[in-house]
Amino acid sequence: MSRRAIIIAALAAVALPAAASAQDFAITNATVATGDGSAPIEHGTVIVRGGKVVAAGAGVAVPAGLRSVDGTGKWVTPGLFSAVTDLGLWDVEAVSNSNDTEADKSPFNAALDVAPAINPSSEHIAISREGGVTRASVAPFNGGSIFAGQGALIGLGTGPDTVNASRAFQFVELGEAGARLAGGSRVAAHVALRNALREAREVAAAPNAGRSSDALLTRADAVALAPVLDGRQPLYVGVERAADIRSVLALKTEFPKLNLVLVGATEGWLVAGAIAAAKVPVITMPLRDLPASFESLAATQSNVGRMKKAGVKVAIGMFAGSNQPRYAPQQAGNLVALNKLPGAVGLTWGEALAAITSIPAEISGMGGKEGVLAPGAVGDVVIWDGDPLELSSAPVEVYIDGVKQPLDNHQSRLKQRYKSLDRTYLPKAYDW
Repeated sequence: MSRRAIIIAALAAVALPAAASAQDFAITNATVATGDGSAPIEHGTVIVRGGKVVAAGAGVAVPAGLRSVDGTGKWVTPGLFSAVTDLGLWDVEAVSNSNDTEADKSPFNAALDVAPAINPSSEHIAISREGGVTRASVAPFNGGSIFAGQGALIGLGTGPDTVNASRAFQFVELGEAGARLAGGSRVAAHVALRNALREAREVAAAPNAGRSSDALLTRADAVALAPVLDGRQPLYVGVERAADIRSVLALKTEFPKLNLVLVGATEGWLVAGAIAAAKVPVITMPLRDLPASFESLAATQSNVGRMKKAGVKVAIGMFAGSNQPRYAPQQAGNLVALNKLPGAVGLTWGEALAAITSIPAEISGMGGKEGVLAPGAVGDVVIWDGDPLELSSAPVEVYIDGVKQPLDNHQSRLKQRYKSLDRTYLPKAYDW
């Protein structure tokens, strides 16, 4: 090999360091919460090998020679799964050049795919990882159509391979927002939705045929909706009002294979029986308890608890903008505390943790693989310094696929910088 080739190879090795490999380890003597809805287990053990969970629970024997971490006084949970986020799609929300959440001037809508725009180096991903978030679904925002486009599933580990699954779901907005986008009424929104699905059905049936002169969708959008028609791609529907939820559930009469997921459902508790009977899951934000609009007049913090009691699969999500994914434990913890209020309906501790771990993973098609400490699941493990649903607790170690993750980010570095700032040479105006 020539000297020039050797130098080039050396520079490449420096520029592209090898990815960290999965570690084999056991965490012992900890309070273990598996994320499946069950109560925490005292003096539990978690074993991870080859990037996968091997065992978790009480009475688990640690194989000889396996590196062991003493979890005395600590809590261990699966990594949090944040559903319907904008992670990796923007740097500064108000700066359009750094914001890829929506494309209101694009001729396309349903065909839009967020995956190519997701930035693995986003500080929002690093900040969320510090908060114990290891997986997320990323959704686009609506631009000029009721169809926002196709979301992705991501892992929050370091490295370039952030996207785990592209085109994981299609997002459509109905209710008040959909009415505005469709021309001013819910009537127009439902006509637009049904017309789009019918055009997609026609294109899927005859992909090489010419299209009608009155077709409203671009061919790319029609093709993108084909997987929605046969249920291969879930259709996430943004909807709040009870009447609107009923209208969405009725879509399955005309399109029986639709794989529906309700997003928002502020008044879901009013029609919880119908949602449960249709076996349609819900992703919602539990603290939406004020009638901020006409479609949320029946808002209540008991929404999640009442839907859960009726048999609805409910995940906590909708983490975008200032409602960051790392706030998920706070949202879940409030649902536990809600049980202490007369007349209110909350969740048990185990159910609340499941609402931010295993249930959003199940809704995203990753049931049993993510958001849970169970044999064969990914080695996403978080060690907390206390009860993870308490505001005073924080992660001390985060593993993704069995790889220990760095927890530093721009915010934590600023905190350390100014926490012990030398004030000796500051101007008098800053001399406290």
